[in-house]
Amino acid sequence: MLDQLLVHQVRRRLEGSGLPLAIELWNGQQVGQEPAVVRVRLHQAASLKAMADPSLGALARAYVEGYLDLEGDVRDILALGDRLCNAGECKPKTGSDSWKWWRHTRSKDRRNIQYHYDVSNDFYGLWLDARRVYSCAYFKNPDMSLDAAQEAKLDHICRKLDLKPGEQFLDIGCGWGGLILHAAERYGVRAVGITLSDDQHAYVSEQIAARGLAGRVEVRRMDYRDVPGQEAYDKIASVGMFEHVGRANLATYFDRIAALLKPGGLVLNHGITTAAPAAGGLGSGISEFIDDYVFPGGELVHASEVLSAASGSGLECLDAENLRPHYGKTLWHWVTRLEQHADEARRLIGEQKYRIWRIYMAGSAYAFDHGWMELWQVLAGKGVDGSQPHYPFSREYIYRDG
Repeated sequence: MLDQLLVHQVRRRLEGSGLPLAIELWNGQQVGQEPAVVRVRLHQAASLKAMADPSLGALARAYVEGYLDLEGDVRDILALGDRLCNAGECKPKTGSDSWKWWRHTRSKDRRNIQYHYDVSNDFYGLWLDARRVYSCAYFKNPDMSLDAAQEAKLDHICRKLDLKPGEQFLDIGCGWGGLILHAAERYGVRAVGITLSDDQHAYVSEQIAARGLAGRVEVRRMDYRDVPGQEAYDKIASVGMFEHVGRANLATYFDRIAALLKPGGLVLNHGITTAAPAAGGLGSGISEFIDDYVFPGGELVHASEVLSAASGSGLECLDAENLRPHYGKTLWHWVTRLEQHADEARRLIGEQKYRIWRIYMAGSAYAFDHGWMELWQVLAGKGVDGSQPHYPFSREYIYRDG
């Protein structure tokens, strides 16, 4: 009886929406519109609840758990899901995620990082660029290939930091080493990268040896809070790691960077932020889905909080750039490449994790395209005896070779 009531509720919702969406029930019954652009196949009666009163988070959970299948182009799936769930509600919700403060201990952060990154180096290699750069690319023109755009991003960061031969360079959260290897080979720096991922550490160690960079590049399995205080760096970058820091740890994070940065030095913080001040994450169950399945312990803050926290640690903010449209484009490249290697991905990590990465990256691309999230590069510096950091007089230096 309850099932029939839910079927009736789903039918009314679909008929009222006019969306080109069809739903096939476990018993062969079908509701919705034909011809359908997207088809949802429900495998059990319990799946009806996700369709009768849908949220994007609930639909993503049902897809990941295998309670339903989604057939159609993933862009259409996201667009119709948005409309079906009235996903204007997915925009950043107000309120703090302060309940997460306890998660950001060293041991918990290490486990959270390993959950996301120690999946399989070969899996990430299926859909990342040749350098395995797992962060927003920089498309100097819209038709650039992913590999070219990621190289352009690495150069964009190195130029913003005004890297010079012989400088000491620290990369906090170095991933698979793309930035430290590029900075050492192209800009002549002596680089240290840190990561909490065992798989990334092993991969970067191999790359350092293979490229003959031992003695010039080093990778450590280390928390940013544990970088020795007696070390000092001319330049520091943090790319795609800031999302793991947590609002409660912003002061600790920037205090540590300020302590490690030489007077006159520069730091670039590259990270995902919310689009609305005082936001506590995305609505429609999206934040909860991401926390449970993708980035446990991750938190997003607004760009204004980045500027405030950096300034509070004695760093002068010099330049800020929002690369939001670049990240949407990057993510669609990743989704396309993942889907092209779907069988191999399933072999490497299994069906459920394949579904997690597919729906998470597609959903993130949609969120960036629609302004629900942003990606900010914030350049800051440490003054010298009360004077300004060693920063060129104009921004032209960033594009000197561009």
